[in-house]
Amino acid sequence: MAKTVSKNILQILIILIFNNFLAQKTPEKLPRSAVNDTIIQKDTIVVKKESLDDVLRTKADEERSDPQNKMTYLLRNAQVKYQDMQIDADYISIDHNRNLIYARGKQDASGKIIENVITNQGGKTYETTEFSYNTKTKQAIAYNARTEESEGVIIAQKTKKYSDTVFAMKNGDYTTDDFFIKKKDTLPDYKMRASNIKLIKTKNNSQIVTGPIRMYIEEIPTPLIMPFAILPFSSKRSAGILIPSFGERQDVGFFLNGIGYYQPIGEHFDLKVLADIYTKGSWNVRPEMHYLKKYRYSGSFSADIGKTIRGIKGLDNYSETGTYRIAWTHTQDTKANPFLTFSASVNATSETFYNNTVNNNYIMDQSVLRTQQNSTLTLTKRFLKLPVTITGTASYSQNFATGLADLRLPQMNVAVNQFYLFKSKTGMRSGLLENITVNTSLNLNNYVQTDSGELFKKEMWDKMETGVKNNITLGTNTTFAKYFTFSLGANIDNALTTKTLTRYYDPIENEVVDQINKKVAGFSTFSTTASIQTTLYGQANFKKGSTIEAIRHMMTPSIGFTYSPDFGDSKYGYYKNYYTANGALTPYSIFEKGIVGSPTTGMVGALGFNIGNNIEMKVKSKSDSTGVKKIKIFESLSLSGNYNFAAKDHPWSILTINGQSSFFNSKLSVNTSLSLDPYRILFAPGEETGIRTEEFGHFSLQGFNVQMSYPLSSEIFGGKDEKGNKEDYSKKYSSKGEIRNEVYYFDDDNYSRFEQPWTLNVSANYQYSKGLSRTPTKMASVGLDGSIKLTPYWNITGSTHYDMVTKDLAYTRIGFSRDQRSFTINFNWVPFGQYKVYDFFIGIKANILSDALKYKDRSFTQPNAPF
Repeated sequence: MAKTVSKNILQILIILIFNNFLAQKTPEKLPRSAVNDTIIQKDTIVVKKESLDDVLRTKADEERSDPQNKMTYLLRNAQVKYQDMQIDADYISIDHNRNLIYARGKQDASGKIIENVITNQGGKTYETTEFSYNTKTKQAIAYNARTEESEGVIIAQKTKKYSDTVFAMKNGDYTTDDFFIKKKDTLPDYKMRASNIKLIKTKNNSQIVTGPIRMYIEEIPTPLIMPFAILPFSSKRSAGILIPSFGERQDVGFFLNGIGYYQPIGEHFDLKVLADIYTKGSWNVRPEMHYLKKYRYSGSFSADIGKTIRGIKGLDNYSETGTYRIAWTHTQDTKANPFLTFSASVNATSETFYNNTVNNNYIMDQSVLRTQQNSTLTLTKRFLKLPVTITGTASYSQNFATGLADLRLPQMNVAVNQFYLFKSKTGMRSGLLENITVNTSLNLNNYVQTDSGELFKKEMWDKMETGVKNNITLGTNTTFAKYFTFSLGANIDNALTTKTLTRYYDPIENEVVDQINKKVAGFSTFSTTASIQTTLYGQANFKKGSTIEAIRHMMTPSIGFTYSPDFGDSKYGYYKNYYTANGALTPYSIFEKGIVGSPTTGMVGALGFNIGNNIEMKVKSKSDSTGVKKIKIFESLSLSGNYNFAAKDHPWSILTINGQSSFFNSKLSVNTSLSLDPYRILFAPGEETGIRTEEFGHFSLQGFNVQMSYPLSSEIFGGKDEKGNKEDYSKKYSSKGEIRNEVYYFDDDNYSRFEQPWTLNVSANYQYSKGLSRTPTKMASVGLDGSIKLTPYWNITGSTHYDMVTKDLAYTRIGFSRDQRSFTINFNWVPFGQYKVYDFFIGIKANILSDALKYKDRSFTQPNAPF
């Protein structure tokens, strides 16, 4: 005790001596008003008071003490340090009786605060016009406080600090505008305003809880009002409300799309429950669950359950349609278990789901145009020492046009890795024997085609077919005469099925009856092939001085012979006959409607040919460093067909020509195919279907298809400097914009200069199909898909297709987006077709609000949660 008293007395003596020294050294600096006061200059320490928990350190250009009222006044460049708090202000008063510190910012002549009070505590900075702090209760009151939290800033008219973890604010604004936070701009481009805000801070994170909150854009109030909000300032996922987009759809009315709630569940799961609401009564509920375990697996589950209401109740056009959709995806990390992997892609819907969905996302991504949907579960087993892979699958396919569903459950494939039948004697394989490879697999399949209403019912199980197929493929090749490759191959198929077909004509019902027999039966087929191929080169060189230096032609001809017996012969028992109503004896396969397919009929002893071509041209080019540029005339051009020596009629097959090329520096892509029938086709008067004669040499057009695609962009047609490089605005224009114009450059006449990047993909497709029909089928369409930035902040996207046969516009979509610095405004519009809809939403760029204002989904890869 004695030591403590001595220490305090020593401190007081040192301070008094130091103050006396300063007074004697610079007496001319003392103001008259301070004659009766104790005046302390810069870097002074106030004596430790009993009411204070720690030393109070002060500093100011001028400091006055009023011992009678126990007050201390700090004037100009004032600073107080107490524990972990530092206060910097133009004026600070310390009331030792009431344990209060009061600070005020710098004022101008009219009394307006022109410089704020800066308070630092616990690593956080707060700016206020006025600030008071009770050193005993640790409570504080601030006016017009500016508090930075995570990616945003809060400005409140009045803030009261109850403790180090709880702050109450009145009439506060919150924004994440980076320009406003960094004080590059005096007004934020958007803010969220609430009359009551509570800031709760913990060791690892903090959050804001508000009452009713409203969004302002450029100081203009918007209709986006929420009854409450929770803003978590944390890297962890947190629960919260999801804000919808809104718009109008012609058939179901105005809507809110995607309003809902987000809830993390433990470390590996999260859940969203979304809803779509329409003014004409339609609704849809969409739960979505995501899960993730790093280095193990990830996946998601989602569903759409709702009702679509069209028309007016009581009128003929009124309809109610219930819809559902269930989807599940699962992916296993290959590192988790390379010997056992599982994946899932499940997508099951009601038959009329896409025609009646009120989830507008399916309209924007063109899912409403789907005619088929598939689901698959796959389990794969590999072995460390065995060259075998076992794959089990279950698949489900829906056809919305026919209303039928295909189910394969289960399906298993056992594949043996390719191996060589004979070992190499020298280590380098050569000759036909050493190059013989064997590939074999066993496939088990359970298949049924049924109506969706019969799924997993007795009717479905009665229709179920089971089949087993084994395939063995042998192949070998060798090189001879240096330039030729000779290949041999054999293919063997073995099949078993549990159902066969008996077909007969019923004279009573006057119809052909197909009777399905539950009987195990099988067949075996085989075929052999032998082929020779080589590569030929030819080049034509041109005279010096010519623009074209050379044309090179590469040809890859091949011929092959294929043989297989006639498995329709009665000795195999695979085919039987029945009499039609006209008494004609007609063959049919007992496996015709089975899961394993039917053996081929007719002996095949066919000589096939294929001639592949590649044609390139070399031309002089100044833009190329070598001075020569290659132009591909045909990347590939092939002619193929075969002649069947064993055929009784029409030994020549249809001839096909396929071509692929690209032009204009590989920008324009062209793919084409052509099929020709070498036999003459005759049409009887009034008949639409022709008869294929044995008259050879007419080569009538049976089918033609051409597809073209040309991507255009500003990169191709953009501005270039004298050296041919892309124009550099920073070098060309010395003046650059500032706040809100920082992406613009300005010329000498003060006109803004900026890049306008754009893309436009032009596609065209033409199809011609004739076959044995008198009237061909034609289809021709042109598609456009592109985007353009009108300014650095305005972007327009769109796509459309025009059917040149029907003269109609197909699916068309137009989108607008506006970059508002801190947030993005998006507008999507489908103006034509069955689903006329527009959709509008606002998305905040800051991660802390991205889900809250529907800018982007936040999940495990984006851990911050919505409010």
